[in-house]
Order: sequence, then structure tokens, then C-alpha cells
Amino acid sequence: MRNGMKVERTAAVVGALALLAIGGCSLGRGAAAPQHFLLGGETAGEGASAPRPELDGMSVGVRRLQLTSYLDTPFIVVRRGGEEMTLSEFNRWGEPLDAGINRAVAGYLTAAAPFEAVDAAPWPARTEHDYLIELNVLRFEGVAPADPLATAGEVHILTQWQVLRPADAVVVTRGTSDFRQAGWVVGDHAALVALLNSGLRALSADLLTSLATLVE
Repeated sequence: MRNGMKVERTAAVVGALALLAIGGCSLGRGAAAPQHFLLGGETAGEGASAPRPELDGMSVGVRRLQLTSYLDTPFIVVRRGGEEMTLSEFNRWGEPLDAGINRAVAGYLTAAAPFEAVDAAPWPARTEHDYLIELNVLRFEGVAPADPLATAGEVHILTQWQVLRPADAVVVTRGTSDFRQAGWVVGDHAALVALLNSGLRALSADLLTSLATLVE
């Protein structure tokens, strides 16, 4: 009798686990798959600034940037009504946001001027640069109206930056880039990422202008 009871209990447990597994699979089939986005995905030179031949031969490095804490998340951030933050579980960055911004900015700089080299951190040890760029990203998000039914949104990127001379660690120039652009339809995250890329191109143009003033 005891062996028979053990067999019955085992069969019951196995059956219950099988039902849970089947139920989980059926629920998973209907769930929406997260979308992952990357920055800087345009073809080289698309939307780039006017060529700057005076930067021919300059070597620059884009250091690891500082990212304000609420942006340190894999989810794309939307600010609603000025104070409410929305993190979209199904719209995510395909890489850490700080690394994506650095890579995109370095790519836009490379496409816009005949630099000798533009490196995004980390770079190999003993790599030498004429100048180093440091970015502090304070805003990098979609902005939605307070009314949940309204769809007329915008994009906001706010970045403080400085350029250093690595030979003596002197800050040679600094500035702030504040990019806002309307035309985003709230909920369209692919369009949001495209507009964020436009903001990074504008930031790169500011950096190019600043670097050009350093050429003798």
C-alpha cells in the first residue's frame, strides 16, 4: 500500500508540474516581445554637419560619459507632464545607454570631419589623443503631454560637455547643448529613437564647432 501511495503522489506532482508548464507556454505565446533599439544607426554621413577641413589630422577621444541616475536603465524613458516618468517595458535599449550615446557621438564626429582618429572609450592603453571630450547627459527622453489622450510629444536632450587637453589635463573649452524637437507622436518609440539620433547629431555639431576654435 505504501509503495502504491508513493506512486500516486509522484504521478500527481508530475501532472501538476506539466499543467503549470503548459499554462506558462500558452501565456507566453500571446505576450508581446520587447523591442530593442540602438543609437547611431544611420548610414555614414547621413544628416552630418558641413565638412570641417580645419580638423584634418586631429585625434580625439570620447571618454566614458556621465549619465544622470534616472536614465541608467535599459528601458526607454518618457517624461509625462514634466514630473511623471514612464519606463516602457517593451521598448528597451539594445546596449547600455551610456555606451550607445558615446558610440553614436563618435560616429557622427567621424562622419563630419577628416579626423585622424575618433575613439570612444574604452580604447587601447597608451592611445594618444590631441583632445578628450567629456559628456554629462542630464536629459535624454521623450516628453509627453500631461493629458494621457494627447499624442503631440517632443524630444529633449540636455548635455553639459567639456574638452580637455590630455597633455596637461587642462579644460580648454566647455559648453551646454540643449536640444528640443517637436513632432514626436507619443507611443511611436521607433520615431522617438530617430529624433534622439537627430539630437546627438546636433550635439556632435556643437562639439565640432568647439574643436574647430582650437585649431591655430
